[in-house]
Amino acid sequence: MVQCADETLYTGIATELERRIEEHNSSEKGAKYTRVRRPVKLVYCETYPDRSSASKREYEIKKKMSRAEKLKLMIKP
Repeated sequence: MVQCADETLYTGIATELERRIEEHNSSEKGAKYTRVRRPVKLVYCETYPDRSSASKREYEIKKKMSRAEKLKLMIKP
């Protein structure tokens, strides 16, 4: 999950996290949502063994969690 310059949150999945953050910040390959809200900074991540389970978790975060719940994820130790 990244926090955009306007303090909105964007959730996605990536195989190479550092490369993806760089794309969000300086490439046309960044998501349309983040391209106009640069710079972004990584605020939370989880690791999964395969794309399928990562996609399921992404869906949970994007569609089923409120902003307050997402902010709580960010501050977990």
